[in-house]
Amino acid sequence: MMHRPFVAVGLAVLLAALAALPWYVPYFYIFIATNILIMGLFAASFNLVFGYAGMLSFGHAAFFGMGGYTAALLMLHFHTPFAFVLIAAMATSGLLALIIGYLSVRLEEVYFAMLTLAFGMMVFAVAHQWRSFTNGSDGIAGFAVTDLLPGIDWALGNPETYYFMTLALVLAAAAVLYLVTRSPFGLLLRAIRQNPERVSFCGVNVLRHRLIAFVISGVFSGLAGALFIPFNRIASPDMLHWTQSAEAVLMSILGGTGYFLGPFLGAAVFILLKSWITSYTDYWMFYLGIVLTIMVIFLRSGLLGTILDKLGGQE
Repeated sequence: MMHRPFVAVGLAVLLAALAALPWYVPYFYIFIATNILIMGLFAASFNLVFGYAGMLSFGHAAFFGMGGYTAALLMLHFHTPFAFVLIAAMATSGLLALIIGYLSVRLEEVYFAMLTLAFGMMVFAVAHQWRSFTNGSDGIAGFAVTDLLPGIDWALGNPETYYFMTLALVLAAAAVLYLVTRSPFGLLLRAIRQNPERVSFCGVNVLRHRLIAFVISGVFSGLAGALFIPFNRIASPDMLHWTQSAEAVLMSILGGTGYFLGPFLGAAVFILLKSWITSYTDYWMFYLGIVLTIMVIFLRSGLLGTILDKLGGQE
């Protein structure tokens, strides 16, 4: 299509800019870029079930927070190498997604959204009240950032090193998610979103496909949560709150739910706007809400969708 050369060139330039970022910007922007990468992965993971499978989940912060708490506890009590921490975080988040998804994917539309919200708030309540294990509202802090693997002495406490590791992991995770969306499984998810009854008449197990998508989404949300912990230096119940899920929803819609890279663009715009507005006023939520409302109302296809429409094509 007409826009594909522009997209390819744009991605190449973007990847080159991201790879060279620490060499031409101050440390503050390295922190911002790291945050965008992590939250972009979280939003893209959420968009697998929302943009592709048509399931609006308000409980995805549970998987993000589960990954974060798993990482914090392992680093605090066992000093586990960070690579194993990431694997454990993905496993626990995937298991939680399997349990919640098994009980939720049978429902449609608003009922599914409300049930995932309820489960998410239950997980938040456990983290908030179980002080002997999670330290309650104070969160888990004081852990040291461990080596990536035994014998690999990378200074992950260095913002520049952590940025490069995060960039590599997010690119790898995004590649896997992209392959999932382009596979026959991903095409079936799109068909299920459009007309689940017709797909089921063709002999496809709709519930199983929805559950698999939900678990995959939970696994990568957990990876994003585990990456967020060394960056944020604390695992707190706020990671599990429904407002964290709402951010993923907003980032996806802002960037464009029908486009794979839309959530990443939405995360970048959301975080940059938030950083810019907070530098001018303490009432950042009010002004950020105004800006985002205008953008969502007038850019119905999201930012990426609008840009691609201007270039003369669709994904």
